[in-house]
Amino acid sequence: MNREYIAWDSPTLGRRMELLWFGHAGRPMIWFPTSYGHFFENEDFGLVGAVRDRIEGGALQIACVDGIDSEALYARSRHPADRLARHDQYDRYLAGEVIPWIAAKIGAPRKVGTLGASWGAYQAVNFAFRHPDLVDKTVGFSGKYDIHSFLDGFWNDMAYFHCPTAYVPNLDGEWVGKLSAMDIAIVTGATDNILAGTTDMIRILHEKGIAHRGHVWDAPYGHDWPWWKIQVRSYVP
Repeated sequence: MNREYIAWDSPTLGRRMELLWFGHAGRPMIWFPTSYGHFFENEDFGLVGAVRDRIEGGALQIACVDGIDSEALYARSRHPADRLARHDQYDRYLAGEVIPWIAAKIGAPRKVGTLGASWGAYQAVNFAFRHPDLVDKTVGFSGKYDIHSFLDGFWNDMAYFHCPTAYVPNLDGEWVGKLSAMDIAIVTGATDNILAGTTDMIRILHEKGIAHRGHVWDAPYGHDWPWWKIQVRSYVP
């Protein structure tokens, strides 16, 4: 399996950013880590290995990106507005640096997929919903898609536009169409300790008439890597 370590100094974030690239052909995807996780987490916990055959067979290519959670929404020592501003910079880093890097890597501009578990599910789904011009597939495992709990009661336009449970209910027909053209999978297991995060997002998508796959796997599936390693095979090429 082709594996490459990549790093560059991000002008958007003003710091060194790292990622791992897996594969040689097939659908490109961006995979996000969980809370406080880093670019090597999805490999270390076996999620990449769970689809090794798809990668080696040329069906899938993955960019496992780094997170900056301790500088952004998890940075409790900073004012919520500052947390949000850093979080938004990360969004711009992905759109303006990682996506063009992937296009150059595969030799053609094309839409990518996103995937993540737990906090990574929020990252994957929020980025996809905000950028349907760049993303045509998103998979969220065991996520929570409401960011109010990170903001200590603070709210502004930037918070709204990074909170899928806030902005999706208000999308107009054009945006509903854009998201419905995407392959959306919102998934967890029945024993997930934040099950409502998934079921709330599924309900909102259903109420808006946005096409999606909303799946809650029966017990014992829940919120942990052993379950995600099994589930991932049903939602990637």
